[in-house]
Amino acid sequence: MKIIALLLSLSFLVIIHEFGHYCFARLFKTRVEKFYLFFNPYFSIIRAKKYNGKWHFSFFSKKSPSEFDQHPDNTEWGLGWLPFGGYCSIAGMIDENNTDSSKLSSKPQPWEYRSKKAWQRLFIVSGGVLVNFIAALVIYSLIMFVWGTEHLPIQNTPYGYDYNQTALKYGFKNGDKILSVNGKEAWELKDAVGEILLNEGRDIVVLRQGNKDTIVLPKEFAKEMIGNGEKQFAIPRFPFVVGGFIEGSLAQKAGMQLGDSIVAINNVPTTSFSEFANMITRNAGKEVQITFYRNHQPQNINILLDEEGKIGAYQKDFSSDLKVVHKSYGFFESIPKGISQGIGTLVSYVKQFKLVFSKEGASQIGGFGAIGSLFPSQWDWHIFWNMTAFLSIILAFMNILPIPALDGGHMVFTLWEMITRRKPNEKFMERAQMVGMILLFALLIYANGNDLVRWLTGKF
Repeated sequence: MKIIALLLSLSFLVIIHEFGHYCFARLFKTRVEKFYLFFNPYFSIIRAKKYNGKWHFSFFSKKSPSEFDQHPDNTEWGLGWLPFGGYCSIAGMIDENNTDSSKLSSKPQPWEYRSKKAWQRLFIVSGGVLVNFIAALVIYSLIMFVWGTEHLPIQNTPYGYDYNQTALKYGFKNGDKILSVNGKEAWELKDAVGEILLNEGRDIVVLRQGNKDTIVLPKEFAKEMIGNGEKQFAIPRFPFVVGGFIEGSLAQKAGMQLGDSIVAINNVPTTSFSEFANMITRNAGKEVQITFYRNHQPQNINILLDEEGKIGAYQKDFSSDLKVVHKSYGFFESIPKGISQGIGTLVSYVKQFKLVFSKEGASQIGGFGAIGSLFPSQWDWHIFWNMTAFLSIILAFMNILPIPALDGGHMVFTLWEMITRRKPNEKFMERAQMVGMILLFALLIYANGNDLVRWLTGKF
């Protein structure tokens, strides 16, 4: 299901991105030679072109001269077999589909990209980025209209939060509730996390057992947390009250019952489910003593754990104890809210992007596997569209980076031409395009290589 969701989301985003280039090209009467979803080295799954007043189709055809090529005025629409994106091939343009400047040695034709004015070419190369960003704003607005928003105020978590190991190292204690970061009130956890990780918030005031306490974090806290591979700063804290057993449960065989409240392992307190999970994993394959309360009376049992460190019991659902704040939006209310959400997401992503250039951030770069893991294992339209909007923001931002072979590289060269009145040499453009493609392939290999290492080491 994760793979299906990822392919559908990325296919949708690639289509609208390339359609942005296509629309501006056609607006300025520029010939679009091919429009493909997925790449098609050696052969295409489907090729379609309209000529002589009717549509013509070819299935599983090789990239060789055909009747299609005798009608260059019309766009060839196709589906490739390599699901890593897509492309819109524009006549007279040096890009990832045409890196050979010798093919452009003839006199520029009126229908070619290279014959258009610089400001027109700027719109053509930026069309994909514009459409992706606008699409994200539209999707976020529709999400607001259909599902509204849900927030969990920090004060509405009765047991506080459990924190990751890096946060515990620097003074947080499980059960703390964050009140403010650098003097800014923290209403929701994501607000506090944003201040801490993205704005280098260092002075934290927490509510601990009814009293206020102050925590001062080091400047490199965010990098250290990322370097440790910790994806969550904190999660709502719940006691481990047994809500059910799996078949063949070790806990059930040892005599545990529904409603038992686990409080310790080997006399070490585990007052929340996450503390229990961390402790039990560290004792995998060993015999442990588990202390729990039943009818307000403490009891002990001994269990020989399996190699996975599981007892076969799962936690009671405490979600009803969390007072989630839901807000609905009318159609016209949802539009500015969606726009605000999109802009806020872009700003947050840009702030996160600086961490990529650190040693810790580079080690956590992920590829398609990391992206796919963000989707749920069961289909959920709300999450699907939320993730699609987020990925659309990322696609727009990444494509605007000034790297040859990306839209941003073409935009930089075009802006340079508009400022200096001098068009870059086509041989230079060809070489820059090749360098950019090498950089992108290297990044692609590195990111997906990280995914492979995480998969092999069980850290996904």
